[in-house]
Amino acid sequence: MVRETSLSVNDFIYPLFVTFGRNVRKEISSMPGCFQESVDRIVKHAKEVYSLGIPAVILFGIPERKDEMGSSAFDPHGEVQKAIRTIKDKVPGLYVITDVCMCEYTSHGHCGVIVAGDVKNDPTLELLAREAVSHAEAGADMVAPSDMMDGRVESIRLSLDESGFSEIPIMSYAAKYASAFYGPFREAAESTPQFGDRRSYQMDPANRREALKEVMLDIDEGADIVMVKPAMTYLDIISDVRAHTDMPVAAYNVSGEYSMVKAAARLGWIDEERVMMEVLTSIKRAGADLILTYFAKDAAKVLNR
Repeated sequence: MVRETSLSVNDFIYPLFVTFGRNVRKEISSMPGCFQESVDRIVKHAKEVYSLGIPAVILFGIPERKDEMGSSAFDPHGEVQKAIRTIKDKVPGLYVITDVCMCEYTSHGHCGVIVAGDVKNDPTLELLAREAVSHAEAGADMVAPSDMMDGRVESIRLSLDESGFSEIPIMSYAAKYASAFYGPFREAAESTPQFGDRRSYQMDPANRREALKEVMLDIDEGADIVMVKPAMTYLDIISDVRAHTDMPVAAYNVSGEYSMVKAAARLGWIDEERVMMEVLTSIKRAGADLILTYFAKDAAKVLNR
């Protein structure tokens, strides 16, 4: 009766990884219980997610072909675009969010256009906007740019509006840190950089005030929801963002955070269920309204008992 923080299934967004082919369901070795799935299989998974009361999924794509410009990202017949159309047809009540970034689609694994070995911000904006519009055209309910290019929220907002999608909201990865906790995701999305790293465009984990600057810039550019990523080691950032804006705040409980709990539980060192719920509650307690988490299905089963 006096509990201050309540966790709900309605807080969760479940990530799904869509790949090419048919009847593909490949477990991700570093993320037990998570899979790369072809469109036909991911629809079945989406139905399961919806049946648990989880209101939304976010889609990440693994294309058959990658190139320097990541052109598969905005292919109207790409795997994510096909998955959006199929999920919205077969599970119309499920809210479909799409990750907007280039790293899964580029041959070099970086989040933008490469010139002389560096990621160039401004030329990347056009590609991100094209990707976001292609997702909206396929039927996405929301787009979520994760690239951390400066000005990408404004560029995407203008392109969506000009294309007749002014009602499509943007959930911006506003404070995304250059974290070592992304390791398992890079296996899942096959997006490991082929050279260098992403520290030139993602945030320094030591910086706290910079997060508020990044968040406020994205709000000014038209973001409807702002996200902090990762979550567990950035609870102070979530709290800061919550204290400085009335915008909805999302937090991404990332792959490394998920996999650590899974690995420790497999070794019998922790009680997986209790630790999972404690982690998710801490994210909500810090101020997150929405939690993107690979634990969504497991947590939903606990909350639905």
